[in-house]
Amino acid sequence: MRMNRRPLIWFAICYVGGSAAAAGLSSRGVMLAAGAAALLALAAVLCRQASWQLAAACVVAVGLAAGERMWADARNVTALPALLAAAEADGPRAAYAAEAVGTIVSAMEVDGDRVMFRVAADRVHVEGEAAPRELRERLLVHIRLAEQPEQAVAAQWRRGDRVRVAGELTLPAGATNSGGFDYRRYLSSQRIHWLLKAKGTAAVSPAPGPIWSAAALLGRVDSARAWLGARMDILYPSTQSGYMKGLVLGIREDLDPGQFQQFSRLGLTHILAISGLHVAVFIYALGGLLRFVRLTRERILLILILSVPLYVLLSGASPSVMRAGLMAVLGLFAARIGKLKDGLHLLAAAAVLMLAFDPFFIENVSFQLSFIVTIGLITGVPPIRKAMPQWRRGKALLDLAAVTIVAQLVSFPVTIYYFNQFHALSLLANFVLVPFISFVVMPLGAISLVIAIPWEAGGKILAYASHYANDWTFVFVERLSKVDSLRTIWASPPLWWVAAWLTLLGISFYLIGCLTEQANAWQLKAASAADETVPLGTESLLLTPLGAAADDAVSLPRSRGLRISLLSLGFIAVMLLVYAYKPDLLDRRAAVSILDVGQGDSIHIRTPQGKHILIDGGGTLSFRKPGEEWRERSDPFEVGQKVVVPLLMKRGVREIDLLVISHLDSDHIRGLQAVLDTIPVRSIWWNGTIKDAEDARKLLARAVDLDIQLYAAKAGMEHRLDQETVLKVLWPVPATTEAVPVLENQNESSVVLTVQLYESTFLFTGDINSKTEQSIMNHEQQKGGNSLPSSGSISVMKISHHGSRYSTGEEWLKYWNPLSAVASAGASNSYGHPHPDVLSRLAQAETGVWRTDRDGEVRFMVTESGLFMQ
Repeated sequence: MRMNRRPLIWFAICYVGGSAAAAGLSSRGVMLAAGAAALLALAAVLCRQASWQLAAACVVAVGLAAGERMWADARNVTALPALLAAAEADGPRAAYAAEAVGTIVSAMEVDGDRVMFRVAADRVHVEGEAAPRELRERLLVHIRLAEQPEQAVAAQWRRGDRVRVAGELTLPAGATNSGGFDYRRYLSSQRIHWLLKAKGTAAVSPAPGPIWSAAALLGRVDSARAWLGARMDILYPSTQSGYMKGLVLGIREDLDPGQFQQFSRLGLTHILAISGLHVAVFIYALGGLLRFVRLTRERILLILILSVPLYVLLSGASPSVMRAGLMAVLGLFAARIGKLKDGLHLLAAAAVLMLAFDPFFIENVSFQLSFIVTIGLITGVPPIRKAMPQWRRGKALLDLAAVTIVAQLVSFPVTIYYFNQFHALSLLANFVLVPFISFVVMPLGAISLVIAIPWEAGGKILAYASHYANDWTFVFVERLSKVDSLRTIWASPPLWWVAAWLTLLGISFYLIGCLTEQANAWQLKAASAADETVPLGTESLLLTPLGAAADDAVSLPRSRGLRISLLSLGFIAVMLLVYAYKPDLLDRRAAVSILDVGQGDSIHIRTPQGKHILIDGGGTLSFRKPGEEWRERSDPFEVGQKVVVPLLMKRGVREIDLLVISHLDSDHIRGLQAVLDTIPVRSIWWNGTIKDAEDARKLLARAVDLDIQLYAAKAGMEHRLDQETVLKVLWPVPATTEAVPVLENQNESSVVLTVQLYESTFLFTGDINSKTEQSIMNHEQQKGGNSLPSSGSISVMKISHHGSRYSTGEEWLKYWNPLSAVASAGASNSYGHPHPDVLSRLAQAETGVWRTDRDGEVRFMVTESGLFMQ
């Protein structure tokens, strides 16, 4: 019975499967999954692949894991259900004055003018209620600082302190764009359902909490990490300290965002996260030191067992380092009692223990990547390495190549599912940098930190050696990451595709192992035959053992079958890659998406032939005054980098055929900087003016640097992007001079155009007001043009200027007679957009209205038969 050889592994597989089913399926789906598991277990028993005891244990594992997750989901609800219902009814602007009392249960994050920490509240008083409520509610607290000295005040707060916070309770934002980041779901997986926003440190009243509570003990760990991080700031220059803190201590808050982006492009972010390799280096170094002082094996193992959890805590206790630490402790304990088995058993035990501790771990990307890659390395490296040449001199390089290749193959589907990009130079970067950083830079950093504790000058001397290593690393990463021709963008594949790829790899590793074993057996047989004395003459053929000839006769067809199977798997892999890279290859539907970018505009259009148009890119406005540089955050929210680019990449936009910049106001263009830096753009239409603003100058200069063709859009321009897609520019009118004018007030010079997809027409209006609307109508009537479709009305109009009161006039609506209209406005904008007068005029015109502030992303699908909402 094959399955009985590894009972723990099968139990863990079933446990993870049950937890995943409960996390992703409805109650009925979980019951069906459990039933399917029971049938598979019965089949395994009937086919004599497993004993009935193991089959029963596997079914129990599915039930236990699913039941635990469903029980956790049922308990993972707010203790303020009435307030939640009111907030959902009031919409995204809902905020309720409240005061919470509880214990700080996270490290303090002080970043610019914002402080964040988590509170386990035991009392909440909402304004309007008679008395405070005694309850248990986790809150994420946001403090907006008013003055720079408040940063030092907030930095004194510690995990474990008791606090009273007065502010406003709000709901976390959900995903308002299809496929966008769902902050509410993310916080819910950490059992947080409310944000408590306050202004200034005066809103927080801290007091010491119990000194022996779990939070207080972890607070001391936070202080130790902060103290060690401060030592790193002394040992390394500002350009390197954040990198070294992430590498050695797992403190990633101070890592330069641009530097992180370069590592991310090459698939190197795992180096910056404490993981199994870091734990292995820690155990190796500490074990070597303990052997040097001649401790016994038993004492060394005991010290290592006690030391690994401390290292896990000091390095931040992320899921990846928890997995590695737990595997290490289990392995060391098993070695101490003489029961150590292979790595898969340790991994299985770690998975079950972690999910039993917190079933929400299964949704964590770090958890998923850590376990998937570790399984791949354990099962894939041995057969791949045996299939490679067995050189003596280059053994270490071949071992490293096997590990790198397997890690890349196994992590590839998860990487493109979550991060939507893969760089062809990632293999080279990992091959060179992983050993260099892991066995040179990281040990140097750790040892210099340890030495600097009693002897700062000595630590600086050793750290100085790694300065050059870091400089070389940064130059190497920067140059490789800039080879954009080898960087590919992938749409997020379906989950079945990820599972199919990993299954394909598992089967391939098994077949490669079988082929290698067979080849090695033949080589041994040939070697033994060559060592024997062979009689001269043809009669020697008769002396060949009949058994050996029979074995060869059987092995040859088996070898052929294995090779054919591998070739078939290779063909399937190619088909999977083609599907993942071009999932919409045969899709002839057009799509128009008015993205929710807050108070701004960004529209993505996919044509029937698979070309892409982007109109504007949104922009996060900054109201910082001179002298308030301290308010700047290390990685400030920028809508292009955080919203527009991830959405485009998730949808497989590898190239933008046409970028239309309606005008140069910040809420339309700031997000485009990230677009130009990430996604190739073939050509740009803009309104033909210049604005004396930093973001406008920077954007146009970046376009010129990238050698993108820029065209001044003028009324009368018409362009057929493909057979079913026609663009017509209605405004602005051609300038009378050849010089490019400088224009500070850009609204009335917005590019206004129609886009016809099949028989449906969309009107995009920028930020024009009613005066310009009249001018456009006059211009169209004077030239005798007819921009209307044959039906006499357009399909969808993007409402001018986010629904400003003085836009979208009655005559404008009568002229275009739109069937539907969309207002792109921020959910919490202070302008009152869209204005009630505009909504009233649209209602009188019997035009259907969609709003990004209320409805999120508005997406239309267009086919030959018509238009429909998705």
